[in-house]
Amino acid sequence: QVQLVESGGGLVQPGGSLRLSCAVSGRISSINDMDWYRQTTGKQRELVASITSSGSTSYADSVKGRFTISRDNAKNTVYLQMNSLKPEDTAVYYCRADVGLPYGRRAVYWGQGTQVTVSS
Repeated sequence: QVQLVESGGGLVQPGGSLRLSCAVSGRISSINDMDWYRQTTGKQRELVASITSSGSTSYADSVKGRFTISRDNAKNTVYLQMNSLKPEDTAVYYCRADVGLPYGRRAVYWGQGTQVTVSS
């Protein structure tokens, strides 16, 4: 059973910082792209940042220059460093991983979500 376990969410004041983590566990052969999404009530889940297995990154325009995605392949973990947070960054943040499985299979898994609230 593959699991993605997120941590690091919470309440922060505008202008503050948070660091989210997402660790992948289970019987896997590789991890390809890893992403962070976010979702607010009544809205579709949106892609925030992506990182490939080789470390190439991309970001939504709304977070460029403020958020940084990174990964530690030895720990099967992806991070999202969020700086200069704004109230509009408030959302449930989800990690997503494209994972290689035994016998050449491949699948996408999601974390359970972690709440980030930016408020004074």
